[in-house]
Amino acid sequence: MVAAGALISGTGTNLQAIIDRIAAAQLDCALRVVVSNRAGAPGLARAEAAGIPTRVIDHRGFARREDFDRALVAALREAGVELVLLAGFDRLVTPVLLAAFPLRVMNIHPALLPSFKGLDAQRQALAYGVKVAGATVHFVDEHTDHGPIIVQGAVAIDPDDTEDEVRRRILAVEHEIYPLAIQLFAEGRLTVEGRRVIVRGPRPPLPPPLVHW
Repeated sequence: MVAAGALISGTGTNLQAIIDRIAAAQLDCALRVVVSNRAGAPGLARAEAAGIPTRVIDHRGFARREDFDRALVAALREAGVELVLLAGFDRLVTPVLLAAFPLRVMNIHPALLPSFKGLDAQRQALAYGVKVAGATVHFVDEHTDHGPIIVQGAVAIDPDDTEDEVRRRILAVEHEIYPLAIQLFAEGRLTVEGRRVIVRGPRPPLPPPLVHW
């Protein structure tokens, strides 16, 4: 079982998906702490309802990003965290955090990376006119939405879809693939070779191709 800590800034729906999988004994993960940089983040209430310790570390109290990350590292280490989960965390992490948890910081992004990095990925995808969008779980490196990809999930996009509809569809995929990536890590099945994440051991058969027009 892997000891994890989650960093959040908002509603915490991905955090809730992880909590639910743990409660159902479908995820070999123990959430040791949930840290938010925003005191009013609804995700804190989700953690507290599940009996998970919470911390608020307001980034505005630090002159430099690196100093903020040092405070995060201290809180995560105090809780005995092995794996750091960015779950709707709105701060760019620095090498301070990455060096403390090398290849042990995961993020989920609502796009099929390397397409549509950064903010408003769903809006970017719609504006570009893609037929297929999705979500990506990846290890975090020093560049935004760039690290080695662990798992991706895809959804079809219809011409009359709204941004909210696309967001909800992708979010449902996020709630499936983030726990999967964590479980693969917990089982020791992930090896990083350059930009590739190799998944060792048995895997489900490939699904049929998603074709949409």
